[in-house]
Amino acid sequence: MKRQNARTLALIVSILTYLVVGAAVFETLESKQEKTHKRRLDARKYELMRKYNLTKENFEELEHVVLQLKPHKAGVQWKFAGSFYFAITVITTIGYGHAAPSTDSGKVFCMFYALLGIPLTLVMFQSLGERINTFVRYLLHQAKKCLGMRQTEVSMANMVTVGFFSCMSTLCVGAAAFSHCEGWSFLHAFYYCFITLTTIGFGDYVALQRDDALQNDPRYVAFCFVYILMGLTVIGAFLNLVVLRFLTMNTEDERRDAKQRALMSVNKPRGEVARLLPISASTSSTPVADDTTKAKDLKGVYTEVLHFQTICSCLWYRSKEKLQGSTMIPQELTFSDAYLQQNSNCPHYMEPSSTGCVCSPRQCSSISSITTGLHILSPFRVFKRRSSV
Repeated sequence: MKRQNARTLALIVSILTYLVVGAAVFETLESKQEKTHKRRLDARKYELMRKYNLTKENFEELEHVVLQLKPHKAGVQWKFAGSFYFAITVITTIGYGHAAPSTDSGKVFCMFYALLGIPLTLVMFQSLGERINTFVRYLLHQAKKCLGMRQTEVSMANMVTVGFFSCMSTLCVGAAAFSHCEGWSFLHAFYYCFITLTTIGFGDYVALQRDDALQNDPRYVAFCFVYILMGLTVIGAFLNLVVLRFLTMNTEDERRDAKQRALMSVNKPRGEVARLLPISASTSSTPVADDTTKAKDLKGVYTEVLHFQTICSCLWYRSKEKLQGSTMIPQELTFSDAYLQQNSNCPHYMEPSSTGCVCSPRQCSSISSITTGLHILSPFRVFKRRSSV
C-alpha cells in the first residue's frame, strides 16, 4: 500500500476516533446541566401560564413573537455598519447567525456573494500569511546575527514557537478588550475570541449587540472589525506554517514518486554493469533533482570506461578518482587500487600530465574486457533514497 493511502486511512481513523472521544466528553460535561436547565425552564413556563392565565396556544404565540424580536434587541442591524459586520461574517465563514437576510433578493445575493467572496478571502489570508511568515523569518535571522549566535538559520521550531505565542497574544488582547467593553468574564471573552478567529462562530456570544453599539460607538465598531480581520490574518499565518504543510503532504509524495519513476525509466538496466548503477545512495533529504544529476554523472563515468574494450591503468585510475569523488559510491569500492599496484612496475609509468595517458599501452598489460575488471562490484545492490517529507 502506498504511503499516501496509508496516511489517508490513518487520518480517517484518527478523525473518527477523535469524534467519538469528543462526543463522549461533551455528553459527560453538558448532558446533566442541560436536563437541569430544561426542568427549570419548564417549571417557569407553567408558572407564567398559571399567573397570566395563558393557554398553551397563547404561550406558543407569545414565544414565537419573542424569538422574532431577539435579532432586533441590539438595535438596527442593516445600516452600513451592521451590513459591513454581516459581510465580514459571510466571507470569513464565521457565520454568527445574529443577523440574516429576510428578503428573497437578499438571500439570493448572499449566496452569490459568498460563492465568490469565500475563496477570495481564503486566498488572501493564505498569501498574507506567507508574507508574514517570510517577514518573521527575516527578523529572527537578523536577531540571531545581531546576538552573535553561531547558528543563524531559522528552524521550523523557531517559527512554530513565534506563531504560537502570536496567536495566544492575539487571543489574550482581544479577551481583555471584549471583557471590558461587553461586560463578559475573561473566560467568556477568551472563548468568544477563539470561536471567532477559528471561524466556528456559534453565535452564543456576539460583540456589538448591546446598547445600540453599532450606531452609538464608532470607535468600538472599528476596533471590532480590525480585530477580527487582523486576528484572522495571524491565525492564517500560523495555519499556513503548520497545518497546510501536512495538507500538502500527499501532493509532495505524488510528485516525488513521479520523479522517481521517471528517473528509473531513464536509467533502465542494460546488462550486468548497468544493473549495478545505484538510483541514489543518499540517506538525507536531498532533493530528487540533485540525485538525478549525481546519477547522470555516475552513468557518464561508467560510459567513459565502457567505450573502450581495452583500457590502461591510467584511464581506470582517472575513472576511479572520478567515482570515489562522488558521494554515491560506497567506501568499499577500492578494487582499482589493487589493479594499480599490479601495474606499478610498468617501466613507462610516469606522473599524469595534461596530455592524457601516462603509460604505454604497448608495454603495460591491458584489459581485454571491462567485465573482468568489474566482477568485484557484484556485492553491491541498488540503493534507494530514503523518502522524507
